[in-house]
This record gives sequence, structure tokens and C-alpha cells, in this order.
Amino acid sequence: MAHAEAGGSLPVPNVQEFAQNYNISEEQIPERYIRLEETAEEVIDGHDISSSIPIIDLNKLLDPQSSKEECAKLGSACKQWGFFQLINHGVPDEVICNFRNDMTEFFKQPLEAKKVYSMEPGNLEGYGQHFVVSEKQKLDWADMFYLMLRPSDSRNLRFWPSNPPSFRDSIDVYSSEAAKLVSCLLRSVAMDMAEKVVGLSPHTDATGLTLLLQANGVQGLQIRKDGKWVAINALDGAFMVNVGDILEHRAVVHPTKERTSAALFHQPCQDATVGPLPELVKRDGEALYSSIGYMDFITRFFAAKLDGRDHLESLKS
Repeated sequence: MAHAEAGGSLPVPNVQEFAQNYNISEEQIPERYIRLEETAEEVIDGHDISSSIPIIDLNKLLDPQSSKEECAKLGSACKQWGFFQLINHGVPDEVICNFRNDMTEFFKQPLEAKKVYSMEPGNLEGYGQHFVVSEKQKLDWADMFYLMLRPSDSRNLRFWPSNPPSFRDSIDVYSSEAAKLVSCLLRSVAMDMAEKVVGLSPHTDATGLTLLLQANGVQGLQIRKDGKWVAINALDGAFMVNVGDILEHRAVVHPTKERTSAALFHQPCQDATVGPLPELVKRDGEALYSSIGYMDFITRFFAAKLDGRDHLESLKS
């Protein structure tokens, strides 16, 4: 329950309420949702070859004949981008399809049906808008649903929907497959350890690896690279993988279509310590970042989100 205990979220209206009750024009959008300084920035088309997002093939990572080259490619993607698309990942199509369908059906339900699973004070689990820590904070144009999945004894089934009827089973199977995939990826990352430190908004994610699955064909994800936003053209069937609290990213709103995606955040246990690996410090002579307990790390993450300070900068030695 790391995130849930580290900080709750202030209640705000659901975006779906605005969409249902008002024919919103640009002039009617509440001030807290408008971010002129961000929407005015230049965005690079992800099809531009110079801005091509790295694509990692898990089959090649596991093949002894190609693993060395693909591991080097993975290491470069982590260092230079902090982001890559993963193909041939081994998660069965049926598992992904079942999860996508159930997630889509859940969000299609009337608002009142989803409000049964609304977040409670001091808790991040449930339906609503998350990480709202100030009455003056700018808000995202999105409704979200957050669940603790693993370990299984951390699950609070009060927030697990019974409709669609297959939802609980599909997300359980999907998260199990994703956990196996992340373990495999982390082993591959460990094989390419040259000059790496554990780094940790828009936003970043205070986790180890994030697996993002596009639930429908509506694009919208952008990542920040060399001071510019790059639009991601998600490959069909691929996972988008974000490496920890390194990469600033955002999702933009489509003018006419809803965008649905699912992010799986893989994080350390509550009593873990995060920081530079000792063998890297021994080799390079000096740690660039301080080691810190994960719960303290999460607390700083929320503080940085509130006052705009750089989360990584606060951890520099």
C-alpha cells in the first residue's frame, strides 16, 4: 500500500460530469484545467527518424545469438531516452484482449456505477482524479482508476469492480503476466550496467518500471526529449515501457475521441532503500545521488509535485 499510505488525493469533480452535463466549449473549460504554457510548446512528430523511439525485441533479448546486441540497445534506450516500446513480449494476445475489453466496459458504465468505487480520504485506490494535493493545483482532463495489484494480500477488494463480471479475473491474469515480463526485463537491464545510476511532471513516475498499454487506437502520449515534446506512435500490440522517475511525459487530449490506457507501476517494497548501486559507486568513486527509504522517496515525490521542485535534484548528494 505504498502509494495509498504515502498520500491521498483531494476530492474534485469527475471530468465525465463536465462532459455529460455541459456542452463544453473552450471558453467554458474551468480555469484549473487550462495549461496554456504547456499546450503552446513545440511537439515533434514521432515518425521523424531523428526522434524515433527505441524498439526493443524481447525475443532477441532472450536469444543467446542476439542477446548481447539487444542488451546494448536496451541499455542505450534506458540511458538516452528512459523509454522504449517492447515487441514480442510474450504476454498472450488473449490475456491482453480480455483485459482491454473489461477495462473499456468498466469506463463505459454510467458515472454513478463507477462512483461506487470512488477513492476514500487519504487513499489513492479507487476511481477519480489522483495526486490532487492542493486546492490551487492544475488538474488533468482525465478520470482514473487505481488499484493495488501485488502482492495479492495487499489487494483491497472493496475497490475491485464486480462488473464486468470477468474484470477481477482478467486483471489478475494480466498483472501476473506483466510481473513475469518485468522480472525478465530487469534481468536484461542488469546485463548492461555501464555508467548507470538509479535516477528516479507534466510528470514522472516514482517506480522502477512502468508498463503502458494503449487500450484503444487513440494516440496521445508524448515524452520530453532534449527539451522538446515527442509524440509517441504506439505500435499495435507493443508495451510502452517507462524507466522509473527519469522521463517526463504527458498525455494530450484528442479533440473528439476518448483515449483509454492502462499503466502498471512496478515499485519496491515499503521497507526498501533506493539509491545508486554500491558496485557503481565503488567503480566511479562517488555517488551522485543519496540513498533513501522508499516511503521517504514517495513522500518527496508528492512534495515535488506540489511545489514544482525537481524530484531528482532533491536527491543529489
